[in-house]
Amino acid sequence: MSSPLPLALSCGDPSGIGPEIAVKAWDALRARLPFVWIGDPRHLPRGTAHREIGDPAEAAHVAASALPVLPLSFAAPARPGDPDPANAAGVIEAIATAVRLVQAGKARAVCTAPIHKKALKDGAGFAYPGHTEYLAALAGVERVVMMLACSELRVVPVTIHIALREVPQALDARLLRDTIRITHQALIDDFGLAAPRLAIAGLNPHAGEGGAMGREEIELITPVLDELRAEGLAIAGPLPADTMFHAQAREGYDAAICMYHDQALIPIKTIDFAGGVNVTLGLPFIRTSPDHGTAYDIAGTGVADPASLIAALKMADEMARMRG
Repeated sequence: MSSPLPLALSCGDPSGIGPEIAVKAWDALRARLPFVWIGDPRHLPRGTAHREIGDPAEAAHVAASALPVLPLSFAAPARPGDPDPANAAGVIEAIATAVRLVQAGKARAVCTAPIHKKALKDGAGFAYPGHTEYLAALAGVERVVMMLACSELRVVPVTIHIALREVPQALDARLLRDTIRITHQALIDDFGLAAPRLAIAGLNPHAGEGGAMGREEIELITPVLDELRAEGLAIAGPLPADTMFHAQAREGYDAAICMYHDQALIPIKTIDFAGGVNVTLGLPFIRTSPDHGTAYDIAGTGVADPASLIAALKMADEMARMRG
């Protein structure tokens, strides 16, 4: 059996598939990987075997027969597919509660179910682009990194949720340098790689083709990579992104660092759409999440696939064990 300390799973948007896949994940894992679900029990699917607990330490004993629930009172019931702004504050509090538990040593890691940023902004004035930035604020960390991971690929976008036209202006030497260093250290600390190998994508087609298709590789990316190579990091690049992700290329590195969101996420979602995991690197605690959204279109129908959440819980468990 796993450690008596559970994982802490925040409920996400109760109008999405979060409650449903949490129950399916519990049913698949039970006492083999206990977690405590943080949310309003009214939002769980009808007939869910669950038990409210007051101390996360109870989860290891409860999980064999019921979903352990640390109850929060939300303002309104959940309507599948129809987010209620009244519940936004509860969704945010569930995330904060999960972080408090792990900071207090009552949980080993945080796992978060999907949220809908606009719903949180409309209902509670949520001021963050997403989970990643909010978790950084809760932890008091200036810079964190988003990694998407599956068994065959790990990718990191340097810029995340911004318009494509803004990417060249957002890229700078400090951001790129910090992203690479944080990724390198996390591969050592959380994934057990003694000497991580990193592949860095160029920004432009053909990695700029010697300046014919853009000069960011020459003027920005290469100088940063040379600096980090001098520090001893194993780095390849800048590489043409269109040749980095076939099977043979993937054998040559442990993580690919890409310049913008879709450059990183299209390959991993093509390779393993159901099993990808979102990992936040650079936090003082472990955080994972399924690599999908709220799926309002199928919420409440019972067909949602829990594979990504199960993978996220398992990865959080593995990372926690790696950190000791």
